[in-house]
Amino acid sequence: MLVAFSVAPSGTGRSDGSVHDAVAAAVRIVRESGLPNRTTSMFTELEGEWDEVFDVVRRATEAVAEYGSRVSLVLKADIRPGYSGELDAKVERLEAAIDEPGAGAE
Repeated sequence: MLVAFSVAPSGTGRSDGSVHDAVAAAVRIVRESGLPNRTTSMFTELEGEWDEVFDVVRRATEAVAEYGSRVSLVLKADIRPGYSGELDAKVERLEAAIDEPGAGAE
């Protein structure tokens, strides 16, 4: 399964509204999990089995909770039994389709 999630605190009391310290705590947990992952400016993607992925998401959310009075979690999952390595493979298939001559032409 692939999961893309974003977790951030609110009620931090910071005048600049920044949440980078909290997000860093969450991403640290993701990276230490050993599961395939990727972090972009908006989401962290994680790949693994149901229980292990959601354990990491739970722990990352709990880490963020330490930084504010409330936590926002946005999550999207691609559940496709029997597939692994999709964190990169999906992007590779997309790039190959983009590079195909005549792709999208009628």
